[in-house]
Amino acid sequence: MFRIACASLFAALIALLAPPAVAADVYPQKPIRLLIPFAPGGGTDVLARAVSDKLTQALGTSVVIDNRPGAAGTLGTALVTQAAPDGYTFLFTSASYTFNPNFYKTSYDPVKDLKPVTMFGSSPNLLVVHPSLPVKSVKELLALARKRPGDINTAHAGRGSNIHLTTALFLHMAKIKVTMVPYKGGGPSQIAVMSGESQMLIPSISSSLPFVKSGRLRALGVTSKKRVPLLPDVPTIDESGVPGYVKTGWYALFAPAAVPEPIINRVYEAVSRVLKDPEIVRRLTADGTTPEGQPPREFAAFVHSEIAQWAKLIREMKL
Repeated sequence: MFRIACASLFAALIALLAPPAVAADVYPQKPIRLLIPFAPGGGTDVLARAVSDKLTQALGTSVVIDNRPGAAGTLGTALVTQAAPDGYTFLFTSASYTFNPNFYKTSYDPVKDLKPVTMFGSSPNLLVVHPSLPVKSVKELLALARKRPGDINTAHAGRGSNIHLTTALFLHMAKIKVTMVPYKGGGPSQIAVMSGESQMLIPSISSSLPFVKSGRLRALGVTSKKRVPLLPDVPTIDESGVPGYVKTGWYALFAPAAVPEPIINRVYEAVSRVLKDPEIVRRLTADGTTPEGQPPREFAAFVHSEIAQWAKLIREMKL
Protein backbone atom coordinates (compact mmCIF):
# COMPACT_ATOMS: atom_id res chain seq x y z
CA MET A 1 0.00 0.00 0.00
CA PHE A 2 2.90 2.30 0.79
CA ARG A 3 4.46 1.66 -2.64
CA ILE A 4 1.10 2.29 -4.34
CA ALA A 5 0.67 5.53 -2.41
CA CYS A 6 4.18 6.69 -3.37
CA ALA A 7 3.58 5.82 -7.02
CA SER A 8 0.30 7.76 -7.01
CA LEU A 9 1.97 10.76 -5.38
CA PHE A 10 4.84 10.63 -7.92
CA ALA A 11 2.38 10.48 -10.81
CA ALA A 12 0.47 13.44 -9.41
CA LEU A 13 3.68 15.48 -9.12
CA ILE A 14 4.65 14.64 -12.70
CA ALA A 15 1.23 15.76 -13.88
CA LEU A 16 1.59 19.05 -12.05
CA LEU A 17 5.10 19.76 -13.34
CA ALA A 18 4.58 18.67 -16.94
CA PRO A 19 3.44 21.29 -19.47
CA PRO A 20 -0.28 21.02 -20.19
CA ALA A 21 -1.27 19.06 -23.26
CA VAL A 22 -2.45 21.33 -26.04
CA ALA A 23 -5.07 20.37 -28.56
CA ALA A 24 -4.81 22.43 -31.73
CA ASP A 25 -8.54 22.05 -32.33
CA VAL A 26 -9.43 24.03 -29.17
CA TYR A 27 -6.85 26.78 -29.68
CA PRO A 28 -7.29 29.73 -29.53
CA GLN A 29 -9.86 30.58 -26.87
CA LYS A 30 -9.04 34.24 -26.23
CA PRO A 31 -7.46 37.23 -28.09
CA ILE A 32 -3.87 36.91 -29.30
CA ARG A 33 -1.39 39.72 -28.71
CA LEU A 34 0.95 40.57 -31.57
CA LEU A 35 3.71 42.56 -29.92
CA ILE A 36 5.63 44.88 -32.24
CA PRO A 37 8.88 46.11 -30.63
CA PHE A 38 8.87 49.33 -32.68
CA ALA A 39 6.97 52.60 -32.83
CA PRO A 40 3.86 52.91 -35.04
CA GLY A 41 4.46 53.99 -38.63
CA GLY A 42 7.53 51.92 -39.48
CA GLY A 43 7.66 49.06 -41.97
CA THR A 44 7.10 46.33 -39.36
CA ASP A 45 4.06 48.10 -37.95
CA VAL A 46 2.61 48.77 -41.42
CA LEU A 47 2.84 45.09 -42.40
CA ALA A 48 1.45 43.79 -39.09
CA ARG A 49 -1.60 46.01 -39.37
CA ALA A 50 -2.09 45.02 -43.00
CA VAL A 51 -2.47 41.33 -42.09
CA SER A 52 -4.03 41.52 -38.60
CA ASP A 53 -7.67 41.44 -39.78
CA LYS A 54 -7.07 38.40 -41.99
CA LEU A 55 -5.20 36.67 -39.16
CA THR A 56 -8.19 37.33 -36.91
CA GLN A 57 -10.40 35.55 -39.44
CA ALA A 58 -7.96 32.67 -39.97
CA LEU A 59 -7.46 32.01 -36.25
CA GLY A 60 -11.04 32.68 -35.17
CA THR A 61 -10.08 35.16 -32.46
CA SER A 62 -9.02 38.81 -32.21
CA VAL A 63 -5.41 39.61 -33.04
CA VAL A 64 -4.44 42.72 -31.07
CA ILE A 65 -1.49 44.92 -32.08
CA ASP A 66 0.68 46.08 -29.17
CA ASN A 67 3.54 48.51 -29.96
CA ARG A 68 6.38 48.43 -27.41
CA PRO A 69 9.30 50.44 -28.88
CA GLY A 70 12.72 50.98 -27.37
CA ALA A 71 16.40 50.04 -27.79
CA ALA A 72 15.95 49.06 -31.45
CA GLY A 73 13.38 46.41 -30.59
CA THR A 74 15.18 44.69 -27.72
CA LEU A 75 12.81 45.94 -25.00
CA GLY A 76 9.69 44.60 -26.70
CA THR A 77 11.46 41.39 -27.64
CA ALA A 78 12.42 40.82 -24.00
CA LEU A 79 8.77 41.21 -22.98
CA VAL A 80 7.79 38.35 -25.30
CA THR A 81 10.45 36.06 -23.82
CA GLN A 82 8.90 36.74 -20.40
CA ALA A 83 5.32 36.08 -21.54
CA ALA A 84 3.48 32.89 -20.65
CA PRO A 85 4.21 30.24 -23.31
CA ASP A 86 0.52 29.63 -23.93
CA GLY A 87 0.31 30.83 -27.52
CA TYR A 88 -1.38 34.15 -26.76
CA THR A 89 1.67 36.43 -27.11
CA PHE A 90 3.80 36.54 -30.27
CA LEU A 91 6.60 38.79 -31.46
CA PHE A 92 6.21 40.43 -34.86
CA THR A 93 9.60 41.88 -35.71
CA SER A 94 12.11 42.68 -38.44
CA ALA A 95 15.56 41.57 -39.56
CA SER A 96 17.00 43.66 -36.71
CA TYR A 97 16.32 40.61 -34.55
CA THR A 98 19.50 39.09 -35.99
CA PHE A 99 21.60 42.26 -35.42
CA ASN A 100 20.67 43.27 -31.88
CA PRO A 101 22.72 40.71 -29.92
CA ASN A 102 25.81 42.46 -31.34
CA PHE A 103 24.79 45.89 -30.04
CA TYR A 104 22.97 45.33 -26.76
CA LYS A 105 23.52 43.27 -23.65
CA THR A 106 20.09 41.68 -23.94
CA SER A 107 18.31 39.73 -21.22
CA TYR A 108 17.46 37.04 -23.76
CA ASP A 109 19.21 34.66 -26.13
CA PRO A 110 17.78 35.08 -29.67
CA VAL A 111 18.42 31.41 -30.45
CA LYS A 112 17.31 29.75 -27.19
CA ASP A 113 14.57 32.01 -25.80
CA LEU A 114 12.37 32.50 -28.86
CA LYS A 115 11.05 30.07 -31.42
CA PRO A 116 10.85 31.16 -35.09
CA VAL A 117 7.37 30.61 -36.55
CA THR A 118 7.60 31.97 -40.09
CA MET A 119 8.63 34.93 -42.24
CA PHE A 120 5.70 37.07 -43.38
CA GLY A 121 7.48 38.96 -46.11
CA SER A 122 10.70 40.42 -47.45
CA SER A 123 11.20 43.90 -48.80
CA PRO A 124 14.04 46.13 -50.00
CA ASN A 125 14.77 49.47 -48.42
CA LEU A 126 14.69 52.79 -50.22
CA LEU A 127 17.32 55.51 -50.01
CA VAL A 128 15.39 58.77 -49.65
CA VAL A 129 16.33 62.38 -48.96
CA HIS A 130 14.51 65.57 -48.06
CA PRO A 131 13.52 67.39 -51.29
CA SER A 132 15.59 70.42 -50.26
CA LEU A 133 18.85 68.45 -50.40
CA PRO A 134 20.46 69.42 -53.74
CA VAL A 135 20.90 65.86 -55.06
CA LYS A 136 18.81 63.82 -57.47
CA SER A 137 20.85 60.62 -57.68
CA VAL A 138 23.02 58.39 -55.52
CA LYS A 139 26.12 59.60 -57.37
CA GLU A 140 25.24 63.23 -56.59
CA LEU A 141 24.67 62.31 -52.94
CA LEU A 142 28.08 60.63 -52.77
CA ALA A 143 29.74 63.66 -54.35
CA LEU A 144 28.05 66.04 -51.89
CA ALA A 145 28.96 63.87 -48.89
CA ARG A 146 32.59 63.74 -49.98
CA LYS A 147 32.65 67.49 -50.53
CA ARG A 148 31.02 68.21 -47.15
CA PRO A 149 31.93 65.25 -44.86
CA GLY A 150 29.73 65.06 -41.77
CA ASP A 151 27.37 67.85 -42.87
CA ILE A 152 24.52 65.56 -43.95
CA ASN A 153 22.38 64.09 -41.16
CA THR A 154 21.07 60.61 -41.81
CA ALA A 155 18.29 59.36 -39.56
CA HIS A 156 17.85 55.79 -38.40
CA ALA A 157 15.48 53.87 -36.14
CA GLY A 158 17.91 53.25 -33.28
CA ARG A 159 21.19 51.44 -32.73
CA GLY A 160 20.91 47.90 -34.04
CA SER A 161 17.75 48.51 -36.06
CA ASN A 162 17.32 47.34 -39.65
CA ILE A 163 17.58 50.94 -40.87
CA HIS A 164 20.77 51.43 -38.83
CA LEU A 165 22.48 48.36 -40.31
CA THR A 166 21.25 49.11 -43.83
CA THR A 167 22.65 52.64 -43.53
CA ALA A 168 25.91 51.60 -41.87
CA LEU A 169 26.57 49.06 -44.61
CA PHE A 170 25.86 51.70 -47.27
CA LEU A 171 28.25 54.23 -45.68
CA HIS A 172 30.91 51.53 -45.22
CA MET A 173 30.77 50.40 -48.84
CA ALA A 174 30.39 53.94 -50.28
CA LYS A 175 33.27 55.24 -48.13
CA ILE A 176 31.48 58.44 -47.16
CA LYS A 177 31.05 60.22 -43.84
CA VAL A 178 27.69 61.54 -42.66
CA THR A 179 26.26 62.19 -39.19
CA MET A 180 24.03 59.34 -38.02
CA VAL A 181 21.09 60.46 -35.87
CA PRO A 182 19.11 57.80 -33.95
CA TYR A 183 15.34 58.05 -33.39
CA LYS A 184 12.89 55.89 -31.47
CA GLY A 185 11.64 53.87 -34.42
CA GLY A 186 11.12 53.92 -38.18
CA GLY A 187 8.10 56.22 -38.01
CA PRO A 188 9.84 58.97 -35.98
CA SER A 189 12.98 58.77 -38.14
CA GLN A 190 10.88 59.23 -41.28
CA ILE A 191 9.04 62.20 -39.77
CA ALA A 192 12.42 63.75 -38.94
CA VAL A 193 13.50 63.61 -42.59
CA MET A 194 10.18 64.91 -43.90
CA SER A 195 10.41 67.85 -41.49
CA GLY A 196 13.98 68.61 -42.59
CA GLU A 197 15.49 67.86 -39.17
CA SER A 198 17.58 65.17 -40.91
CA GLN A 199 18.23 64.98 -44.65
CA MET A 200 18.66 61.28 -45.46
CA LEU A 201 17.15 57.90 -44.54
CA ILE A 202 17.08 54.31 -45.82
CA PRO A 203 13.68 53.04 -44.56
CA SER A 204 11.57 50.12 -45.74
CA ILE A 205 9.95 50.71 -49.11
CA SER A 206 6.52 49.87 -47.66
CA SER A 207 6.64 52.72 -45.12
CA SER A 208 8.26 55.33 -47.38
CA LEU A 209 6.48 54.74 -50.69
CA PRO A 210 3.41 56.92 -49.92
CA PHE A 211 5.64 59.87 -49.03
CA VAL A 212 7.74 59.43 -52.15
CA LYS A 213 4.59 59.49 -54.27
CA SER A 214 3.32 62.61 -52.48
CA GLY A 215 6.63 64.42 -53.00
CA ARG A 216 7.51 64.73 -49.31
CA LEU A 217 10.55 62.49 -49.85
CA ARG A 218 12.80 62.05 -52.89
CA ALA A 219 13.83 58.49 -53.77
CA LEU A 220 17.41 58.01 -55.00
CA GLY A 221 17.92 54.24 -55.01
CA VAL A 222 16.64 50.85 -53.87
CA THR A 223 18.68 48.34 -51.89
CA SER A 224 17.60 45.28 -53.89
CA LYS A 225 19.61 43.56 -56.62
CA LYS A 226 17.04 44.55 -59.26
CA ARG A 227 14.79 47.58 -59.68
CA VAL A 228 11.33 47.25 -58.17
CA PRO A 229 8.25 47.40 -60.43
CA LEU A 230 6.61 50.00 -58.16
CA LEU A 231 9.42 52.48 -58.88
CA PRO A 232 10.85 51.48 -62.27
CA ASP A 233 12.66 54.81 -62.72
CA VAL A 234 14.51 54.52 -59.41
CA PRO A 235 17.81 52.67 -59.95
CA THR A 236 19.41 50.24 -57.55
CA ILE A 237 22.17 51.52 -55.31
CA ASP A 238 24.31 48.71 -56.74
CA GLU A 239 24.10 50.26 -60.22
CA SER A 240 24.39 53.83 -58.97
CA GLY A 241 27.92 54.04 -57.66
CA VAL A 242 28.10 51.46 -54.84
CA PRO A 243 28.65 48.13 -56.65
CA GLY A 244 27.79 45.04 -54.65
CA TYR A 245 25.52 46.83 -52.22
CA VAL A 246 22.38 44.71 -51.75
CA LYS A 247 20.31 44.59 -48.56
CA THR A 248 16.81 43.14 -48.21
CA GLY A 249 14.79 43.47 -45.02
CA TRP A 250 12.26 40.95 -43.73
CA TYR A 251 9.40 40.71 -41.23
CA ALA A 252 8.63 37.64 -39.18
CA LEU A 253 6.78 35.99 -36.33
CA PHE A 254 8.40 34.50 -33.22
CA ALA A 255 6.99 32.81 -30.11
CA PRO A 256 8.31 32.19 -26.59
CA ALA A 257 10.52 29.09 -26.77
CA ALA A 258 8.25 26.88 -24.64
CA VAL A 259 5.12 27.35 -26.74
CA PRO A 260 3.98 23.81 -27.70
CA GLU A 261 4.48 22.64 -31.27
CA PRO A 262 0.74 22.11 -31.95
CA ILE A 263 0.18 25.84 -31.35
CA ILE A 264 3.19 26.82 -33.49
CA ASN A 265 1.86 24.66 -36.32
CA ARG A 266 -1.68 26.01 -35.92
CA VAL A 267 -0.45 29.61 -36.17
CA TYR A 268 1.88 28.79 -39.07
CA GLU A 269 -1.00 27.22 -41.00
CA ALA A 270 -3.13 30.31 -40.39
CA VAL A 271 -0.32 32.61 -41.59
CA SER A 272 0.17 30.44 -44.69
CA ARG A 273 -3.50 30.84 -45.62
CA VAL A 274 -3.35 34.59 -45.05
CA LEU A 275 -0.26 34.98 -47.26
CA LYS A 276 -2.06 33.18 -50.10
CA ASP A 277 -5.14 35.38 -49.82
CA PRO A 278 -5.41 37.38 -53.10
CA GLU A 279 -6.31 40.56 -51.21
CA ILE A 280 -3.26 40.29 -48.96
CA VAL A 281 -0.98 39.42 -51.89
CA ARG A 282 -2.18 42.53 -53.73
CA ARG A 283 -1.81 44.69 -50.66
CA LEU A 284 1.71 43.51 -49.83
CA THR A 285 3.03 43.67 -53.39
CA ALA A 286 1.52 47.14 -53.76
CA ASP A 287 3.81 48.18 -50.88
CA GLY A 288 6.85 46.46 -52.37
CA THR A 289 6.73 43.46 -50.03
CA THR A 290 7.08 39.87 -51.28
CA PRO A 291 4.92 37.37 -49.30
CA GLU A 292 7.06 34.53 -47.92
CA GLY A 293 5.81 31.92 -45.41
CA GLN A 294 8.60 29.40 -44.83
CA PRO A 295 7.83 26.43 -42.54
CA PRO A 296 9.09 26.88 -38.94
CA ARG A 297 12.17 24.63 -39.23
CA GLU A 298 13.28 26.17 -42.52
CA PHE A 299 12.83 29.68 -41.17
CA ALA A 300 14.70 28.80 -37.95
CA ALA A 301 17.71 27.63 -39.99
CA PHE A 302 17.63 30.92 -41.93
CA VAL A 303 17.50 33.01 -38.71
CA HIS A 304 20.43 31.17 -37.15
CA SER A 305 22.57 31.63 -40.26
CA GLU A 306 21.68 35.35 -40.41
CA ILE A 307 22.74 35.86 -36.78
CA ALA A 308 26.15 34.32 -37.51
CA GLN A 309 26.68 36.23 -40.77
CA TRP A 310 25.75 39.62 -39.31
CA ALA A 311 27.96 39.09 -36.26
CA LYS A 312 30.92 38.68 -38.60
CA LEU A 313 29.98 41.68 -40.76
CA ILE A 314 29.36 43.96 -37.76
CA ARG A 315 32.84 43.13 -36.44
CA GLU A 316 34.34 43.91 -39.85
CA MET A 317 32.52 47.28 -40.00
CA LYS A 318 33.71 48.01 -36.43
CA LEU A 319 30.21 48.93 -35.30
